[in-house]
Amino acid sequence: MWNTLWKFLHKLASPKYFYEISAKLIPWFGWIAVLLLLSALYFGLVKAPPDYQQGESYRIIYVHVPAAWMSMFIYMVMAITGAIGLIWKLKLADVMAAASAPIGASFTFLALATGSLWGKPMWGTWWVWDARLTSELILLFLYLGVIALNAAIEDKRNAARASAVLALVGVVNIPIIHYSVEWWNTLHQGATITKFDKPSIALSMLIPLLLMAFAFKFYYAATVLKRARVELLEREKNSAWVQQEIGSSEQNHAHKETKLHPHTF
Repeated sequence: MWNTLWKFLHKLASPKYFYEISAKLIPWFGWIAVLLLLSALYFGLVKAPPDYQQGESYRIIYVHVPAAWMSMFIYMVMAITGAIGLIWKLKLADVMAAASAPIGASFTFLALATGSLWGKPMWGTWWVWDARLTSELILLFLYLGVIALNAAIEDKRNAARASAVLALVGVVNIPIIHYSVEWWNTLHQGATITKFDKPSIALSMLIPLLLMAFAFKFYYAATVLKRARVELLEREKNSAWVQQEIGSSEQNHAHKETKLHPHTF
């Protein structure tokens, strides 16, 4: 079993094979994300009852909390793939790390923005230098730093090394974000779902929250694969398989144009 899995992973590391299989996976991930998103919105905005303290305004958690989860999850993916590229020099790992950074930055910004929208009516302020909020802001800066390094350094391999080192150094911020509400006396509320005994949230509210979390994960999977395919074509543009892929695409396009606009004599 492990031998078969290792062979599959070794094959998946091939840029050509990854490009082919990702094209088949993207539509599946995309449609699953859409279905989960619609279900989460329906159960969260229509079926879930209002909160006994916050009323209807609590419903922003169905975007804010999954976005915050994704900001940390994607950063860990980026750091792990960056480390793999740094140690084993796998080109595909560098590609996945670079493709993940803008998506992670978007989720982090979304978490901060929705947190501010939630904080104004609940706390009476848009922003405080709270441990959770500040560490999440630092996470956004780390993402932007990785994006900037990838854009500023022309040599892709050197850019991957530099961004991987930054990502690995920044990993220390992830447990700070997660445990900040326990380590310090913060304005941000404590954990309600990831508690060891049981989540202190009603099941009718928990289900749409988890549905949205999975919707965001499948969205990330579809989006990172699309970005990775583009990045891979750019990095491998001189290789034979990319030239073959471009030639095949051009032939298909010409064939479709011929069908749409047949020559008349």
